Amino acid sequence: MEAAVVNVATGVLKPILGKLAALLGEEYKCFKGVHEDIRFLIDELEAMHMLLLKISEEEEPDAEDKVWAAAVRELSYNMEDTIDDFMQSINDKDTKPDGFIEKIKHSLGKLGKIKARRRIGSEIKDLKKQILEVSERNERYKTHGIFSNTRNASVDARALAILEDASKLVGIDEPKSEIIKLLTQGASIDEQPKLVSIVGSGGMGKTTLANQVYQEFKEKFKCKAFISVSQNPDLMNIMRTIHSQVSGLHFDSTEAGSIQQVVMNINGYLADKRYFVVVDDIWNVKTWDIIKFAFPMTSSGSIIITTTRINEVAESCRSSFSGNIYGIEPLNMVHSRELFHRRLFNSRENCPPYLEEVSDQILKKCDGLPLAIIAISGLLANTERTEYQWNQVKDLIGRAVQRNPTVEGMMNILSLSYFDLLPHLKTCLLYVSIFPEDSNIYRTDLIKRWIGEGFIHKQVGCTVHETGERYFNELLNRGLILPGDTNEYGEVKSCRVHDIILDFIISKSKEENFVTFLGATIPITGIESKVIRRLSLQGVKQENSPILTEGLDFSHVRSVSGASVEMPSLEKFRHLRVLHLHDFQGWGEKILKG
Repeated sequence: MEAAVVNVATGVLKPILGKLAALLGEEYKCFKGVHEDIRFLIDELEAMHMLLLKISEEEEPDAEDKVWAAAVRELSYNMEDTIDDFMQSINDKDTKPDGFIEKIKHSLGKLGKIKARRRIGSEIKDLKKQILEVSERNERYKTHGIFSNTRNASVDARALAILEDASKLVGIDEPKSEIIKLLTQGASIDEQPKLVSIVGSGGMGKTTLANQVYQEFKEKFKCKAFISVSQNPDLMNIMRTIHSQVSGLHFDSTEAGSIQQVVMNINGYLADKRYFVVVDDIWNVKTWDIIKFAFPMTSSGSIIITTTRINEVAESCRSSFSGNIYGIEPLNMVHSRELFHRRLFNSRENCPPYLEEVSDQILKKCDGLPLAIIAISGLLANTERTEYQWNQVKDLIGRAVQRNPTVEGMMNILSLSYFDLLPHLKTCLLYVSIFPEDSNIYRTDLIKRWIGEGFIHKQVGCTVHETGERYFNELLNRGLILPGDTNEYGEVKSCRVHDIILDFIISKSKEENFVTFLGATIPITGIESKVIRRLSLQGVKQENSPILTEGLDFSHVRSVSGASVEMPSLEKFRHLRVLHLHDFQGWGEKILKG
């Protein structure tokens, strides 16, 4: 029998079907008066479940179907809350009372259960009414198909290309050499630090390039740091991380104080030392104008590399240290083919002649963007190797890539890759959106959380955790998550998410009301639902900022995850199942009190 898993496409319909079936069992035989209504709910919900799965395979579902699917998912959560509340109210086992007081308590307990039984009869009828109303909104039970499925997989070594040495990275040699030349040419002991700002659109490989130069030179410097800033930076955390890395101190040993004080601490420590620092992914001049003061102008022989997708920021970085700007270029066709073929074919096989033309047509649409090539090759790796199927993929990419070969084009490709996933993989991918930008996500922790959320069930011949590892490997092979740290055997121990992919899955999570984001670093888009199912707390509450949780209803929240941000007592979370908090500076006692 298929396990009752939670799914982004179907909500909690599967668990509800199991719970409704339990209400028909011997344990609840006293509810015979509502058995007919319960059987109706089961039949109707099974039909709805199958239709939701079909709709979830559509990249652009009918607007009416989309509204209906959202209504059914929300109804499923409300139904489960109602059934859980009822089961909890009658779940106490009857024991033989001993003594007068205990007999009184026992009688009152029975009275409470009689009221509960009357209530469930009323609520089952109300649920039946709601289902009929939702069903009537959807006059036609229809959907179309999509061309491909996924399969369980072990780790594909081709997905680990990002961890290979520079000689094996496609198209890296020339830009790496040019940056090294800019950092070393005309070096003089009396000069100020050398700076190069790498600029280019998202998905171009700026971080990979900066990291390769960093790996080349870092052993020559005692003081070194590689830090990602991101779009909504927590500057205190960033500055303390820089201080920790350049000094070798543990993060907890660095002083918090004010940002100004931490900047002064770093500057003072580096005043008479050579350092090498990479400041990755800077989004605005204001942020750089704070970070730059941590690096002394008098430290001869030091190196600073910055990366950004904004020309104004690159110019600000350059002028701060009289440095250089390096504009990263897309991969040429030769390198694009090399990256594409490496991810699709092993070293002993070449691209079949009948796929060469369609491959080149697909690559032209990717316009030399490594992330786009990785995403589309991950999709094709799970598609039948026929000219017809590959032409279908090419046509589905659409003309958006040709009109705008940057973010819009990659979003189009990511959308295609996302809708090709089976429902359980879509669910697991969207869940990764709960982690803040630039997080290093440990594989074991992520799989445990998938299990805790009810996204994974045991398959024949393997444990639940082993099934979770298959899901993890599948997302890794498709390039939707990227490998982070590896162990001595080359096994991936952690993953990260490219910021463009993170933007995409955050958008999808909000659209599906799968995750609600709360915190200083998360902008409000206007599409958030008032009903919260999963809560991601991100960022520290700023002084004098509005109370983030004011007026929100947490009674339906199933899981809470995140770092230190204002949070109410757990007493307000009536249906909480998963709690994963970290870095709650001083909040712990208040939160756990309930």
